[in-house]
Amino acid sequence: MSSATIPKLKYDDKGLVPAIVQDIENGDVLMLAYMNETSLKMTVETGFTHFWSRSRQKYWKKGETSGCLQKVREICYDCDSDTLLIKVKQHGAGACHTGARTCFYRKIE
Repeated sequence: MSSATIPKLKYDDKGLVPAIVQDIENGDVLMLAYMNETSLKMTVETGFTHFWSRSRQKYWKKGETSGCLQKVREICYDCDSDTLLIKVKQHGAGACHTGARTCFYRKIE
């Protein structure tokens, strides 16, 4: 990944783009987080997902404390260049901070 060319993306007024994280093996949508230009570069350079925390105002490597790392297999961007789709090999129990495999485990009935 480190030799990848990062395209010109349309970041929002806070310098962020949404990043949808998907399991490359079964297509499950694992989570949605936000990246800025630096966290995207960190992701490309290391091969593991890094995000910008809007609440904590700092960078975070997914799984750094839990061990539930996300190994990046592919990064796509949409037709408007304002959203990322990151396909990963999910390690550990899952992507959600609650311990669930995916953040999308609840339904509106």
